[in-house]
Order: sequence, then C-alpha cells, then structure tokens
Amino acid sequence: MTENAVLRLRAERLARATRPFLARGNRIRRCQRCLLPLKQCLCETLQTVAARSRFCLVMFDTEPMKPSNTGRLIADVLPDTAAFQWSRTEPPQALIDLVNDPVYQPMVVFPASYADAQRKVLTTVMPHAKPPLFIMLDGTWTEARKMFRKSPYLDALPVISVDLSKTSAYRLREAHGDGQYCTAEVAIALLELAGDAQASQGLTGHFTLFRERYLAGKPHHQGSVTATEPESV
Repeated sequence: MTENAVLRLRAERLARATRPFLARGNRIRRCQRCLLPLKQCLCETLQTVAARSRFCLVMFDTEPMKPSNTGRLIADVLPDTAAFQWSRTEPPQALIDLVNDPVYQPMVVFPASYADAQRKVLTTVMPHAKPPLFIMLDGTWTEARKMFRKSPYLDALPVISVDLSKTSAYRLREAHGDGQYCTAEVAIALLELAGDAQASQGLTGHFTLFRERYLAGKPHHQGSVTATEPESV
C-alpha cells in the first residue's frame, strides 16, 4: 500500500506515545491505514493523481490519529503532500526548508477575516506563476485559529481565502459556525482554483467515498464491528 507523509507522521506520533488515545468509536476494529472500520475499508479503492499544486499539512498534536480527519485524504490522492506536527516555537527544519523553497509560491490557507490589515490576502491563483504550495492548518477550528495566531514562521506568507458558498457535506464533526469546512473540502476548491481539475475530481471522489463509509461504520449503524485495543498516544 502506498506510503505518504501523514502515515509517517502518524507512526512517529504513535512511537512517542505515553498514554492511550481514545478517539470516538475507539471500540471499533479499524484498518490501521485508512482508519475506517474493517468492513468499510477503502484502501483498495485508492488512486493517486498528479497535480501542479502541492499541499503542506501542519497538523495539531493528535490530528493524524483521528479517524474523522480529512487532511490525510489529500495525501492519499496527492502523494507529494507534506505533513508536519505543529510547534509554536520549534517548527521542523524540513517545514522551514519547504516554505523557503524557491520552486513554490507558499501561502497559508485561512479565512481572510482573520488576517491582519497589512497582510497580503489572495483569492485566486495566478496560472502562470510558480506552483502554489498550499499550507493548511489541520485541526479543530479552535486549534486551527491557535496555529494561525501562533506560528511566527508563517506570518510573512500571504493568506489565501476561498469561498465555498454552499452547505458543507462534512458531518463527521460538528462545525462551530457557518462558512467552516473540513480540510478536504477546502483542498478540493483550491485545486479547482489552481486549474488542477483532474486532481480536484479525484479528491472529490475519494472524500465522498470516505464520508459514506465512515458514516456507514458508525456504531449506531447495523453491522458495526466489535472492540479492539486502543492506540497509544
């Protein structure tokens, strides 16, 4: 099965574990790659797609372990996706190197309303410019806001804001307000904006199937599976 940066980050996080991580539905036996219930595993359906755009996921603490996380779906479809554990004061050197790579135009994906007045805000991607590096702050809404406010090494980068003016299809976690979308939904819109239509379609299909199987595998659905040992985190 294809390896990717989120799977490696998850393995690293588990290796540092000192206590059990009990996500919702932790009594369900899950595939240890896609984190769906074994009967709903979608690993055999995975198909990678090439894209000019690149994504960098900056993930909050236990986010790589959560079965409801959709950032990892980006890495499933776009294997060049980078993923790093967030740190306020000690960002990984590989993250700094990627942000400073002259090949890319890095930009932080976040709602424009949270950017300071002096910060550059983008709403589109120039088709003839450098390939975009979309830096996505992956966590709950509260965690994402914290990462946005307290990542000084990203402060000089422009913010890109996309308008997904439709009801979110994501119902695996409760949104805290209108206009808040899951990581995969925003990535789909960014790929479309950047002209990576094939990658956008591929991620849409993967996200749709993931959502269907995740909901089908929830404990209140018929056919849910039995308990297993919790992961250590």
